[in-house]
Amino acid sequence: MIVAFSISPSSGDETGGVSEAVADAVRVVRESGLPCETNAMFTNIEGEWDEVMAVVKRAVDVVAARSPRVGLVLKADIRAGHTGQLTAKVERIEDRLSSARGDADRS
Repeated sequence: MIVAFSISPSSGDETGGVSEAVADAVRVVRESGLPCETNAMFTNIEGEWDEVMAVVKRAVDVVAARSPRVGLVLKADIRAGHTGQLTAKVERIEDRLSSARGDADRS
């Protein structure tokens, strides 16, 4: 499964920033050893249900240690028997975009 999730503490630093708490959560994910990536809005992680959810819980726990209230947004793509989809899904889209550009060039 692939899970895209975002954790946000209810309170940030003196400027309202949350990057320090978010960095703590991302560190937990990266130290898990599971395939992952972070972008401006979400962290994506791939693995089996129990291992992915355990990492998400640990990430929430480190943010909760900094803030009395934590928000969690989670989206999951559950597809048994498929691995490597964190990159494969993007590659399939890029391949389609490349072939579409090639079709336009031939027109």
